[in-house]
Amino acid sequence: MNRWAGKLAVVTGASSGIGAATAKALVNAGMVVVGLARRVERVEALKKDLPSSVQESLHAAKCDVSKEEDIVEMFGWVEQTFGGVDVLINNAGIMPDGSLLEADSETIREVLETNVVGLVLCSREAFQSMKKRSVDGHIVHINSVAGHQVPNFPRLNVYPASKHAVTAITETMRQELRTEGTKIKVTSISPGGVKTGLLPEAALTKMPLLDPEDIAQAILYAIGTPPNVQVHDLTIKPIGEIF
Repeated sequence: MNRWAGKLAVVTGASSGIGAATAKALVNAGMVVVGLARRVERVEALKKDLPSSVQESLHAAKCDVSKEEDIVEMFGWVEQTFGGVDVLINNAGIMPDGSLLEADSETIREVLETNVVGLVLCSREAFQSMKKRSVDGHIVHINSVAGHQVPNFPRLNVYPASKHAVTAITETMRQELRTEGTKIKVTSISPGGVKTGLLPEAALTKMPLLDPEDIAQAILYAIGTPPNVQVHDLTIKPIGEIF
């Protein structure tokens, strides 16, 4: 992680779960972090969990990644304030509870705008920032095991479809980054069940789960690899997971 010391990471969905754990882990590893969230006060509250010597390295910014205007404005602010982004962690995502065959169009659009379109637009802005400054940056997508198969788990709605899109997007980006002649890396990290607000309360006691910090450590591993190594997809499951 030495190459990232003092460099800037943007973490979407940083108010809780994997995003919060990742923001704290990156700060502790020496990076400056901008944590994006709709509930920006929750990102500010994360500072109390950090050593006083690094608390000022965490910055909170209000951003709804389902809205392009929010994304463009936020990345513009990052460029003006910090010079640009070096690492992007696309973590923001939603998983509504409900049947796909009975889903309303508003729910379907909200999932796709957040999990797919928002991820692509954040990646676009980060790439332009990296390319402009000739930075060999890193883009990480928090995917899911549901992005590689459809788990036999009730009421996932359009969530698996959105994560299958992330799997395809990761490979598309890898090919485009190569064609562009850059050394910018892209990585998909696919967790199984994690103790986050995405899962229904009943699931938290009935199935083995990972901690958000487990995924944060996987992110540190992926972005900490040597320049010639690209972790394309990393699948992480808790021991005993049934899917």
